[in-house]
Amino acid sequence: MSGVRVVAPVAADLPAEPAPTRSERGGGPLTRWAASRRNQRVAGDEAFTAFVVDAAPRLRRVAYLMCRDWHLAQDLTQITFTRMYASWNRIWPTANLDAYSRRVLINAVSDAMKRRSRTELVLAEPPEPAARPTAGGSTELQVALLQALAEFPVRDRAVLVLRYWEDQSVQAVAEILGITSSAVKMCSMRALQRLRTILGEDFPTS
Repeated sequence: MSGVRVVAPVAADLPAEPAPTRSERGGGPLTRWAASRRNQRVAGDEAFTAFVVDAAPRLRRVAYLMCRDWHLAQDLTQITFTRMYASWNRIWPTANLDAYSRRVLINAVSDAMKRRSRTELVLAEPPEPAARPTAGGSTELQVALLQALAEFPVRDRAVLVLRYWEDQSVQAVAEILGITSSAVKMCSMRALQRLRTILGEDFPTS
């Protein structure tokens, strides 16, 4: 080994680097497409964040009115946002996000109610002040209504909450629940009659 000399390569000994392609120089369609996709993702994420901030309180309120458990309501709201984010790029530009989010939430509530018996539901404090009380909406009446709602099937409960707490139109409720306007009207009439039976004279008629 004493007679062997190691010579470091010089620049002239290395192969020349290939010239950058047009796409690599920033002018090609692939680069423009990639930049457009990045911009769309950024815009979509920003829109989703803004939507979550705006929609979270009302969705959490609806979830609570459906299940009477603030912790479960929070979980159901998070499930709703998770499901929406999975298809956000598809629904964001064209969907009615308000109706879409409520539909996803009601489906999440329905799934949760199938797994959880009524005896496990917790009656916490009455709804947040932002909730829309029924006429004559004292705290006692709100609590009585919440207890009465537990007696209803999920769809009837959803119709009552969306129509009379959230003040949604018949058409909007039909869109949210994926049923006809006639079905919403019939369900509302049936549910209100049952509420009057449960609450008696305590239930306001106007």
